[in-house]
Amino acid sequence: MTTFARILLASFAFLIALSGKSSAEIPRAVGFDAILYWTIDFGDHEKPPYDVFHRAMAGYMQLRSSNKLSEKELLTIIDFRKSGNEKRLWVVDLKNKKLLYHTLVAHGRNSGELYARRFSNTPDSYQSSLGFYVTGTPYAGKHGLSLRLTGVEAGVNDKAEARAIVLHGADYVSERFIKKTGRLGRSHGCPAVPLDVHREIASLLAGKTCLFIYYPDPDYLSRTGFDHPDKKFAYQGK
Repeated sequence: MTTFARILLASFAFLIALSGKSSAEIPRAVGFDAILYWTIDFGDHEKPPYDVFHRAMAGYMQLRSSNKLSEKELLTIIDFRKSGNEKRLWVVDLKNKKLLYHTLVAHGRNSGELYARRFSNTPDSYQSSLGFYVTGTPYAGKHGLSLRLTGVEAGVNDKAEARAIVLHGADYVSERFIKKTGRLGRSHGCPAVPLDVHREIASLLAGKTCLFIYYPDPDYLSRTGFDHPDKKFAYQGK
């Protein structure tokens, strides 16, 4: 048995012991992201599905290796496969292996009702855009403290700034709104979060951290450069 194989088997055993899972529940392709996934402290909160975490980590590492991210080591994941009435945004501290936020997040009003199923990079479409973003600076806007987002995928979300797609708070993103209307409110395409946490989240994520919005949309999967090393992403920031 090679040294690499021994290390891999030891990592797999360590992973099982640390997670309390059976071997059948652990992803077979045991890599850095799999080990990290099962060692992050999510507390009593639902974990993001492993497949979206895996994609998010792949993009995060690509952006970081290209010096597009700060040293904060924060990863924000939004899984639009979930209903708007479910908590589908996670903010993870990768350095300290800890979940920081798990909360509701809105999608664009023309992306769908309860579920987001249509996506666009077009101005005035009022649809959400998928893919990887790098956060900018917070500012005081019409929704209070908001966080600028730069889309880093050409043809997918690179018009985010022109469309004024930002992370902001909204009163229609709350359990109270869901109870009143039967579903979460919707934005003009922005990932809007609850008012009681929006300032904290915007401040925390500011300054070149990674945000990933996912849905298995065929057009997105055919365009993204984060699945294919030969493709280029749009971000040309400092």
